[in-house]
Amino acid sequence: MTLLTTWSESGPGTVVRRTSDPRAVATALAAVGVRYEQWPVRDDVPPGADPDTVLAAYREEVERLVAEEGFTTVDAVSLHPDGTPDWPERAARARQAFLEEHTHEDDDEVRFFVSGAGVFYLHIGAEVHAVYCERGDLLGVPRGTTHWFDMGTEPDFTAIRFFHEEDGWVAAFTGSPIAGRFPGFDEIRAGYAGARG
Repeated sequence: MTLLTTWSESGPGTVVRRTSDPRAVATALAAVGVRYEQWPVRDDVPPGADPDTVLAAYREEVERLVAEEGFTTVDAVSLHPDGTPDWPERAARARQAFLEEHTHEDDDEVRFFVSGAGVFYLHIGAEVHAVYCERGDLLGVPRGTTHWFDMGTEPDFTAIRFFHEEDGWVAAFTGSPIAGRFPGFDEIRAGYAGARG
């Protein structure tokens, strides 16, 4: 369901770690303070389902995590090709908003993928960890962690978001060009699909 690739922060020339084993992914991420777990996949929740349907389908898991972590706000967001003429422009704008390295000083960034996929890049210490998440994957990035996110040139996902603060997603950009030195979502996805198929 997921793929973890770790490189030196200097660039993707040398792979330090590459695994799709969920236990190995969870262990490696826990060592740097990042939460990773897999939830059951609900096949009766179609891509693009309305937020109430999504949250109702995962009520048990959501309530457990809220009780454990004290989240105050939970929502569901979707971004799927809709065939409208302005879709490519809207998709590009949505993608660009997350592509630069940033932190969240007031909240963790916790996402559960109901459908589709995305890549979180975690710049921790002298390493960059690319976590390719698919449906069923939950990732919790602690506040203050430098990171960026890529949803690809054709975003197609539904995710449940968890917040401690009502302001939601507030980023502090680092100004670093590091994100441009690493493979993007489309390249990682193509390599992962080739390895699986």
